[in-house]
Amino acid sequence: MAVKLKPLADQVIVITGASSGIGLATARKAAKAGAAVVLVSRNADALRAICDDINAEGGRAHAVVADVGSPADMEKVSRAAVARFERIDTWINDAGVGLYGELTQTSPEDHEQLFRTNYFGVVNGSLEAVKHFRERGGAGAIINVGSSTSDVATPLLGAYSASKHAVKGFTEALRIELLREKTPVSVTLIKPSSISTPFVDHARNLMEKAPSVPPPRYSPEVVADAILHAAVHPVRDLAVGAGARPMAIGSVTAPRLTDRVMARVIPPLSRRKAPPLSSDSLYQPGVDGMTESESLKGRRFSVYTEAQKHPAVTIGLGALAVIGIAAYLGRGSISRNARPALAKAARPLLVKAAMRRPVSTAKLVAKHPRQAARLASALR
Repeated sequence: MAVKLKPLADQVIVITGASSGIGLATARKAAKAGAAVVLVSRNADALRAICDDINAEGGRAHAVVADVGSPADMEKVSRAAVARFERIDTWINDAGVGLYGELTQTSPEDHEQLFRTNYFGVVNGSLEAVKHFRERGGAGAIINVGSSTSDVATPLLGAYSASKHAVKGFTEALRIELLREKTPVSVTLIKPSSISTPFVDHARNLMEKAPSVPPPRYSPEVVADAILHAAVHPVRDLAVGAGARPMAIGSVTAPRLTDRVMARVIPPLSRRKAPPLSSDSLYQPGVDGMTESESLKGRRFSVYTEAQKHPAVTIGLGALAVIGIAAYLGRGSISRNARPALAKAARPLLVKAAMRRPVSTAKLVAKHPRQAARLASALR
């Protein structure tokens, strides 16, 4: 069943983990686009300062101090949003904490607390959102911020990876249940790769050096753009940044080799030459109010993420690329032995593009008739 979501300017959006990093970047962008935002965090002072800034700039923001690990607190958030803005259109579960260290060194208490925030925070927020959407009627969106570590486990972030695997499983199961019930709610999983948020500054660290995230790194604003895209366009999932994609593919196609590569390569990239911080936000809120870590800088654009957000444009460009390949295949300098192999690789790309966008394909053929003829000849 198709779900039609409102433009951002007409939405009321709940954002957990809104006092720093991805949540804060999303809150600012959403408010700038005209949405009313309900910001949720454990850090009362930072949250109120952020709301004051947004409201002073002409936005609409309301702060709710709450712990996502508490179902009662999530119910309080829902009531506050309805009391202030009368409804909720999108619920974004972004709150999360990190823990660097070997699994054998991680205490049961720390492991449980991490899951309380990262997994049960998503569960509590999602279920409260579903309850609101059912009572209110009409379409809505639930957007859960997971991680690329839900596709392939990461050493030294074992507990964190496990919590994000759980988030992925819950999100997919919830989506299926709502589809079966024909409930008009879009459920999206956002999977950021390495992001330059204060995550490394807030994480509990059991290592002897300060933590880091492997390159390439992307700015929190890139993730925020993906989240707000999902708030308007129902999508199943969006990966932010292509850095972790090779490892995810490798874990399926060559799992043992990928395990060895991850064990050797990732630990050195997860540390930096700096003394470890003495505080973290596992049990108590840390120093908030920043979207990006002072020690890390991220890229402001991801081609891979934009391609997922705009598949029609990507397919059109792909079709043009295939036409270009076909034109090159017709060159006499290409050996007859190489030509069939290249044609075999290009053929499924063209067929997929043509089937998904027949009208666009027809226009391309009409615009480039000579190249299309050479394409047909080369791909026979």
